[in-house]
Amino acid sequence: MRLTRVRAQHPRPGDFDKIVSPMPAKKVALAAIKRLVEVDAAQAARFLQELEAEDASALLAQLPAAAAASAAPHLHPAFVAGLLEKLSSAAAADILQNVGPGPAADALRAMSPASRLTVLDGLTPGRKKDLQELLSYPEGSAGRLMTQDYISFPRDMTVRDTVQRLRSMAQTHPASTYAYVVAPENRLAGVLNMRDLLLAEAGASIESVMRKGVLAVSPFMDREELVRLAAEKQYIAFPVADSDGRLLGTVLTHLLLGSTQHEAAEDLQILFGGSADERVLSPISFKVSRRIGWLLVNLATAFLAACVVALFEGLITRLAVLAVFLPIVAGQGGNAGTQSLSIVLRGLILREIRPADAAQAIWKESVAGLINGVAIGLVTAAVTWWWKGNPTLGLVIGLAMVVNLLAAGAAGAAIPIAMKRLGFDPAQSSGIFLTTVTDVVGFFAFLGFATLFASRLM
Repeated sequence: MRLTRVRAQHPRPGDFDKIVSPMPAKKVALAAIKRLVEVDAAQAARFLQELEAEDASALLAQLPAAAAASAAPHLHPAFVAGLLEKLSSAAAADILQNVGPGPAADALRAMSPASRLTVLDGLTPGRKKDLQELLSYPEGSAGRLMTQDYISFPRDMTVRDTVQRLRSMAQTHPASTYAYVVAPENRLAGVLNMRDLLLAEAGASIESVMRKGVLAVSPFMDREELVRLAAEKQYIAFPVADSDGRLLGTVLTHLLLGSTQHEAAEDLQILFGGSADERVLSPISFKVSRRIGWLLVNLATAFLAACVVALFEGLITRLAVLAVFLPIVAGQGGNAGTQSLSIVLRGLILREIRPADAAQAIWKESVAGLINGVAIGLVTAAVTWWWKGNPTLGLVIGLAMVVNLLAAGAAGAAIPIAMKRLGFDPAQSSGIFLTTVTDVVGFFAFLGFATLFASRLM
């Protein structure tokens, strides 16, 4: 039988001031940190994350393994991995031996392959086997999302014994609506509804009371399919079982939805060139190292757009008014492309777009972009004509708007689909590539049409 750990009671406001005095982080007393971990591990974790990596690692090394392990689940796995890699392999193994299976596996994934193997070798054989199994599950799968804290009873237990066991657990385990019934070798046999259990004969076996045919999911089922099942079935939790029917854990629906929101937030960071691992209070060096690469890519694409403008430098010198309208063309293209990009990304995440639907998705977004381009182009041409009194200038910017919004719609759909087809995260800085397309196409179309009608623009 597996029991869920009970979260420690949070201290009252002001308690932390009595635990940790406002002194510099490097001089904080070890005894105070130990006490803070005992009172609220989450608060201790936030304190550790505000320290420089070297200081946090040194402090972690001095804490008892159990105390360090209680703070680890509240830290980002990449941060935990970085701290553990600065410790000796024996000290890191001692900490991970006491951390829950899920957070321990997450931290191991974030380690370098060499460090991971060394730390795994320091664990007990049973613990090592469990973690290696968790490490085998792909990103976003039920195996990654499941918890191994669940209630289960052997099928030959009586109703009386089961109720007594539940009563004995009342002080140490939060109220639960379901418990699982298992056959030998922990094979999932059914699920117990507490109402059915309380109404049953005391001497009956729980096998006669349990509900059979319980829906179990594979540890390899992906998050999107789990979200679809959660919306369809409205279960509190989904048991996870292997191909032989052995119960591995459960995926709690509220945690599943929470992880989906977290993934969406990470996708938002990635979309604009940030890092999924970065947090508001991450060390400055970490922030810089995660951002500068994509900033350099963005700089290169900006120079590409500048090169397009440079091709028409002479025309812009003679017709300075053209420079006024360049941001309008590029800005509208960027906005239209982002609309297409967001719709297609949502479709990919929710698995609404199958490989066979890719061409149709790109076609529809292109047509929508063309129609919007004609509408916006007519409005822009009329305003430009009224503003500058030159109908040809209005025609030039109107045509450029049609071309750029058509390209924006096509690119907004094609870029994430192509990245997924190539095996990359479809949100991986798609915004940067999209901006490049809309800037280059917009500038080239506007200045190209201006060159064709230059004699009428003078």
